[in-house]
Amino acid sequence: MSKFAPNRQALFLLIAIFAIAINMRPAITSIGPMLDIIRTQLQLSNTQVTLLTAIPVVCMGIFASLAPVLNRIIGLKWSMYIMIFLITSMTALRGFLPGYTVLLITAFIVGFAIAIIGPLLSALIKQYFPQQASGVIGLYSFGMGVGASVSAGLTAVFFEKTSSYPVALSIWAVLGLVGLVSWMLASRNKIIVQQQTVLKTAVNNQSSRSPWKTKKAWLFLLFFGLQSSAFFSVITWLAPIATSSGLTLLQAGSMLSMMTVIQIILNLGFPLLMDKFPARKFWLLVMLCSGIIAIGLLWSGEHSLMWIGAFIMGIPLGGLFPVSLLLPLDETESSEETNSWTAMMQTGGFIIGGIVPLFIATVYDKTLSHHFTFLILITMFLAMIVLTFLIGDKNEQS
Repeated sequence: MSKFAPNRQALFLLIAIFAIAINMRPAITSIGPMLDIIRTQLQLSNTQVTLLTAIPVVCMGIFASLAPVLNRIIGLKWSMYIMIFLITSMTALRGFLPGYTVLLITAFIVGFAIAIIGPLLSALIKQYFPQQASGVIGLYSFGMGVGASVSAGLTAVFFEKTSSYPVALSIWAVLGLVGLVSWMLASRNKIIVQQQTVLKTAVNNQSSRSPWKTKKAWLFLLFFGLQSSAFFSVITWLAPIATSSGLTLLQAGSMLSMMTVIQIILNLGFPLLMDKFPARKFWLLVMLCSGIIAIGLLWSGEHSLMWIGAFIMGIPLGGLFPVSLLLPLDETESSEETNSWTAMMQTGGFIIGGIVPLFIATVYDKTLSHHFTFLILITMFLAMIVLTFLIGDKNEQS
């Protein structure tokens, strides 16, 4: 643990990291189980309704580079307060002002807020938990997995109980209140002010490598983009694929929930395993090969095989994201440098991650066949295997 964070302060920070992380996916992942419902009730195309998940992801990429800027202007404490409040209020607004326009606007603002939070949390972890970065990144990823899992699995249940998709989507604002309270407790301490000061000092006194001029940073960007594309494509389209094969909405939601439960377990497990057995290339290949097997099983259309495929798909979805977050932490020396590398990686990566699910929706609108969906997914996993060899293990040079 860093000298800046005494034990009690570190505990509050860890709780805050987890509580904030659970808010970084529900506004997006709750759309997947409701995709067909929203499309039917609002008379939209698949492309239009998929914009509700594509817009926030693209925004997460476009605005990620503003995170270091906001940190220097208003500080980490207030940046986080504002962003958590935006996520909470925009999620709640979906229940009070239903309609496609409101869904689009809230998707945009939520994406902006998540874009700012992501790099700031990575920098926070780098500075205050430098010796436990893998474990804390695992906690961070675990929190996002919990948020994604409960929203993916329970949104359909709330819809069945209320017959209202606005209520089912807006109920996740409750998680935002938890995030606000946890951040209030963590930021009461001077640790937050000191972190801001340290970051400013780093800007003034250190010559950080620009990620935009570094080959390995570009490899990280591409890898992060492809894993984001895979995650958001599967989260968005698994339920519609399942219902199109004959499963009910609740069964499809249960399949999605099972997959995300496996994901959240591995969100925490993979970083710990890699910390103990640091063979990055090996673990990435295990995850990616598992993903290809899962796609094949889902593609079969047989319900029993699809359940197995969804289970196995939790392996890459659980491991790829935390490993991607660890990549810039492994390559950088200071929290400011980590902030800039993570912001760059997420800028391009999330733009890619938002475009691909939208492309899948457009192809599906034209073909009405999910065979092309599976082809696109397999292509992404094969591309990530190539990038894995180019990136190499932690101590290898690319």
